Formats: sequence, structure tokens, C-alpha cells
Amino acid sequence: MNLIRSLVHLVWMAVTVVPWALFAIAISYVVRSTTLYWICVGWLRVAVQGGVWILGIRNRVQGMDNLPQGSKDPAVLLVKHQSTWETFVMPTLMPHPLAYVFKRELLYVPFFGWAMGRLDMIHIDRSQRAQAFAKVVSQGRRLMAEGVWVIMFPEGTRIPRGEKGQYKTGGARLAIEAGVPVIPVAVTSGRCWPRKAFIKRPGVVDISIGPAISSVGRSPEDLMAQVEQWIESEMHRLDPQAYPVPPLAPVQVP
Repeated sequence: MNLIRSLVHLVWMAVTVVPWALFAIAISYVVRSTTLYWICVGWLRVAVQGGVWILGIRNRVQGMDNLPQGSKDPAVLLVKHQSTWETFVMPTLMPHPLAYVFKRELLYVPFFGWAMGRLDMIHIDRSQRAQAFAKVVSQGRRLMAEGVWVIMFPEGTRIPRGEKGQYKTGGARLAIEAGVPVIPVAVTSGRCWPRKAFIKRPGVVDISIGPAISSVGRSPEDLMAQVEQWIESEMHRLDPQAYPVPPLAPVQVP
């Protein structure tokens, strides 16, 4: 049954993304970037709703009150990455436009990547680290000044359920350079949408949004250590069956 559900959902995504992407590309030349963003989020809502109806995956969200409330309050969201699910879901939950930092190879994905290339986001060449980070800072500052929140996956790639990747300091460095807080987010999507697995399972994905962490006067290493501690401790709380090892010890913040 789960195989059939997964096949049907794949067809659902393919059938809906083609016309939506072509429409987004065509209209991108005559509408504002924010309008185009919300048009594309419309397809993400279709994809996520398809996941609810077809795959039986439901989201359980907590901590929305931890998000900045002002329309011009910038932030960097640092999110646990276990599957494609959170990539689709996060823009549908957030009250402000998001700008993903992503590898430029995604721009070559038919239809989805082509439409993504018309959005005002930050695509980088990961083989050129210095230039890539300079681009992240310059574009990130501009976008956040326009009320857009930057979203990054600090582990850099999808991590199997129950495991922890290496938390890179790029997101913390951006927040410090821009003088904005970071918002840690824990996501348990791996229990329903396993990494690199075609077959998905019905169930609940917990999305927990943590309190804003100030970047003022912090080093990138210190700030990211606090983000890592919060996310990984929260993952243990949300999905204890996947984490037999105790969570990290709390990070002491001066």
C-alpha cells in the first residue's frame, strides 16, 4: 500500500508542477518578486496537501509564537534536514517570504528548478567557498532588508533519522554579519519520508520552532553550538525512539 501511495504522490507532483512552473516562468517577467514567490508557494501547498491526502503525512507544528512578529523583523532560520518534506513545508507555514540558500545544480531540475531560478533566492557554487559565502552575505543582507527571511540547513544535506551531521557555521556567520537573530527549527520528517527512500510512510511530522537566539556579540562557533544543542535536544524529545543516545549537554551562554 505504501508503495502505491508513493507512486500516486509522485504522479501528483509531476502532473501539478509542470503547468504551475510554466505559468510561474511566464508571469515572472511582469509581476513583482514577492507576488511570484506566493504564486510558487501555491504549488507547494498543493504538493504538501497531496502528501496529506495521498501519503497520510500530517504536520504537527509548535512554537509559531517564537517567530519575529514585525513585518520588517529579519531572521535566519536554521532547520534540521531529514527529507524533502521540510523543503516543501516551511514556506507554507511562514508568514513572510523565505529565501533558500541552495546549490546551483538544483536550477537544472526540469520545471521545478527552472521556476526556482526565477525566484529571488541565493544559489551558490559550493566548489568556490569564499565567493559563495560572500554572495550569501551580500544577497542575504539585501533580502532581509526587504523583509525576507533567509532559511538554511546547517548540516548541509539530508541526514538519516536518528543521526546528526556536522553543523556548519555559515548560517551563524550570516546572522552575525547582518546583525539578526537565528531561529532554530527541529523537524522529524525522517520518520515518514526517509532519506533517499522512494517509499514514504503515513504518520506525523513534528515541526518545532525554537526561541530566537541573538547573534549580537557572538562568535560563529559559539552561536552555532547553541543552535546545534537546541535542535538536537529537541529531536531527542520529539522522536525518542530514533535517538537511544542521550542528547548533547546544554551549551553555557555567557
